[in-house]
Formats: sequence, C-alpha cells, structure tokens
Amino acid sequence: MEWDVLLNDKRRRESAVTRSKSTDIRSAFENDYQRIVMSASFRRLQDKTQIFPLEKSDFVRTRLTHSIEVSTIAKSMGNMVSHKIIEDGLDPSFKSEHAEKIADILSCTGLLHDMGNPPFGHFGEESIREWFKENLDVLEYDGKKLTAILTEQMKQDFYHFEGNAQVLRVVSKLHYLFDEYGLNLTHATLNGVIKYPVSSLEINKKQIRSKKLGYFYADEAIF
Repeated sequence: MEWDVLLNDKRRRESAVTRSKSTDIRSAFENDYQRIVMSASFRRLQDKTQIFPLEKSDFVRTRLTHSIEVSTIAKSMGNMVSHKIIEDGLDPSFKSEHAEKIADILSCTGLLHDMGNPPFGHFGEESIREWFKENLDVLEYDGKKLTAILTEQMKQDFYHFEGNAQVLRVVSKLHYLFDEYGLNLTHATLNGVIKYPVSSLEINKKQIRSKKLGYFYADEAIF
C-alpha cells in the first residue's frame, strides 16, 4: 500500500504561500477541517432535520449535530484501525504520521458526508428524481429544450439524483468562499467522499456495487 500517495495533501490550487515561509503549523488536513467547520455550506446543515422525535421532552436533532457525531466516531475508528496496523505489524510501511493523517481525513469526511443531502433525506432525493422525470422535458434554456442541450449522462444525473454524490459538487464547485475551486480541499479529503465508481449511466440497482452509486457529470471537469 502506497500510503503517501493515498494520503495526498496536495490541493487542486496550491497556496501562493509556501509552508516553509509560513507560520501556519497546521497540517493540510487540519486546515481542511477548519475550512469545513467555518464554511456556510456546513452551517446550513443546522436547518436540515436528521430526527424529529415525537416526545415532548426530546429535541430535534439536525444534520449538523449528526455530522459532528459522525466525524468524532470516524476519527476514533481511524485511530483504532491505525493502532491495530502498527501494533500487529500488518504493514511495515505504515508509520505513525500516516495514522495521524488518516484520523484527520476521516474527521473531515465525517463532517462532509451529509452536506449534499436535500431536506427529508432519501424522501427528498426521490422527490427531486421524480420532479425531473416529470418536468425536464418541458424546461427550456435560451429558447431551446433543455433535453436537447444536455447529454444523456447529464439527464441521467438528474433522473438519478444522489445526495451523497452531490457533496463532491458542493465542496469542489458550488462553494465559492475561496475561488472557483470551492473549498479547495486536499485530494485525500476529496477522495474520501467519493464512494461511487460508476456514473449515472451505469447504475444497476440489481447489482450491489451499483445500489447506491452515481456521480455528477459536472464534476468531471473539476479534476
């Protein structure tokens, strides 16, 4: 396993300030974590309900609360797995610095994992899919039918809208806090939220590998 390649801390747009000349002692992944926490995209999760309890004595749990919990658990699990690898000597190339990076990356991906999900979770996803199936062929842009402009894969992206895949698009393209690169997160953090090895054209729900897969065509131009 080439850990230095997998745990790549490069960004799509590198900073103009070199770390050797900077007083910033944070690692690239710690920087990712703070970028996410301070972003408007992350704060908006407070308006998305995760659980709406019926008990009067309980309180509504939001996606923001849920994501913080997932981030904490993910980091702990990463630490446990890393400890196991080092303690049992499962991979001599795996070092303590790799363990630290894995924990930080998992902490970031835990914060990000629900950022692209619409309100009402899977019901919201299904509503978006149904709306586009019913309305995409009547939408127009610049006097032309939208279906005549979009490629087949673009159409399928709408018909198979996937909230988890939308995370990549939000942080890499739609979030303009810094520039056109979105949050400009490290390659390793971005790879951590890519869970879909097939496009919307290849989705086959009868196959396990395609049950929850798909990525937005627009993201292809990101890398």
